[in-house]
Amino acid sequence: MDFGIVELSRLQFAMTAMYHFLFVPLTLGLSIIVAIMETVYVMTNRPIWRQMTKFWATLFGINFVLGVATGLTMEFQFGMNWSYYSHYVGDIFGAPLAIEGLMAFFMEATFVGLMFFGWEKLSPVKHMVVTWLVAIGSNFSALWILIANGWMQNPVGAHFNPLTMRMEMTSFFDVVFNPVAQAKFVHTVSAGYVTAAVFVMGVSSWYMLKGRHFELARRSIAVAAAFGLASALSVVILGDESGYETTHNQKMKLAAMEAMWETEPAPASFTLFGIPDQQDRETKYAIHIPWVMGLIGTRSLTEQITGIDELVKGSEERIRNGIVAYDDLLKIREAKGDVSADVEKQFNENVGDLGYAYLLKRYVDDPRQATDAQIKMAADDTVPTVWPIFWSFRLMVALGFSFIALMVYFFVVSNWKGMQYPRWALRLAVIVIPAPWIAAELGWFTAEFGRQPWTVDGVLPTALSVSHLSVGDLLFTLLGFVAFYTVLFVIEMGLMIKYIKKGPYQDVEVTQEWLQRHDDRLSGRDGNAPVTMPAE
Repeated sequence: MDFGIVELSRLQFAMTAMYHFLFVPLTLGLSIIVAIMETVYVMTNRPIWRQMTKFWATLFGINFVLGVATGLTMEFQFGMNWSYYSHYVGDIFGAPLAIEGLMAFFMEATFVGLMFFGWEKLSPVKHMVVTWLVAIGSNFSALWILIANGWMQNPVGAHFNPLTMRMEMTSFFDVVFNPVAQAKFVHTVSAGYVTAAVFVMGVSSWYMLKGRHFELARRSIAVAAAFGLASALSVVILGDESGYETTHNQKMKLAAMEAMWETEPAPASFTLFGIPDQQDRETKYAIHIPWVMGLIGTRSLTEQITGIDELVKGSEERIRNGIVAYDDLLKIREAKGDVSADVEKQFNENVGDLGYAYLLKRYVDDPRQATDAQIKMAADDTVPTVWPIFWSFRLMVALGFSFIALMVYFFVVSNWKGMQYPRWALRLAVIVIPAPWIAAELGWFTAEFGRQPWTVDGVLPTALSVSHLSVGDLLFTLLGFVAFYTVLFVIEMGLMIKYIKKGPYQDVEVTQEWLQRHDDRLSGRDGNAPVTMPAE
């Protein structure tokens, strides 16, 4: 087994996934914000809201197109770089991805054209419905992808067929309503909403600092602050739910996130700061907050959170059970299923630990020939590298709470201070534009790196999932993807900056006419002249 190929395959997929996720959060959130703005336009018939809808929809469209281009590559990688994974779990993993393409992606693709080119063809209400369908399609797309990913974190609704050597679905309902998948979906979508809110707020703040597009900017900030506050609170609350599910389904990941080497008496403390030392199995200079981790992880004062050392001992036992299952698997395949009831019963009792036996293939071709030392090494491999998970989780949480503070401030100023934003606050809103993307990438890193050494947790090790490629093949394609994705990122940034600088350029005259009338009404002058709207 060439671990250079495994690591290069992981690096390539991580690079393409994290590049792709630069576009996803903004698509999820901006689609909803645009739909909200158009709903306000339909309800009030005020041209400024139509102009706002068109402007932010333009930025959404740029991001959407490039997001699609980067997303398609990822799905092809399952066949190119992870062929054994595709064979092993394709019966389950492929179903939600197929539904995502047929239901969500086709829905987006069908209505996104109408959203951009149907303003003069559809009535305001019909166009608003189209915009909401685009937003719903974008979020449905995330739902099915996260159902697939959630199954990798918590493989439910499936069983292993020893004759086909594949996982096969037993309950589509269990796969769809997997609690890990549902928690990941709402947490990820809420994070996307925060990303869009911060983006809209930052761009609008830049306009106000430059003295441009004042009316559009202050209304956009008001929408972003309200939407962003609700979303930021949801991220924290739903993140707690995701952590609670991790306690039950991915104990090693949770212990690594907390750098909890030994099981503490309940309720466990939360490590606010520390330097994890994986070699010595301790966290140096640790600052603990009593009870907090126990309350977050178990929602009780009596349940323990298992430490890494105890989990490693449990992995040793599961590896030994997996060796029994592996031996029975070979007997079943050799006899083509015609084995005694005792062998079949023993296999069924231990098949849940078969994946742990596969961890031994790093050290020995036949897991049945493994020594105690090799079993110990394989059990130690179930511990991911702790320090990057520990710190990425804490940085993500810190950013999450900072977004709440930012949104609270702008929400208060928008609703009770007459939208009189001080320049320092506007500058801060511009500076923090990249922060939600950093938080989102840290979240994905924590979730995916924390699952190692598994592609499917407890079922299929990452090292066995790769295709039979050469190091040269992987280096060539990795460099090609980096170059291609970098070009796309430069294009995205160039187009975004171009259209942000250009500002709202549609419906300018009718909006200015309405704004003049609006100012006249506020100042007591006659503002009853009719506003000329473009033909629908």
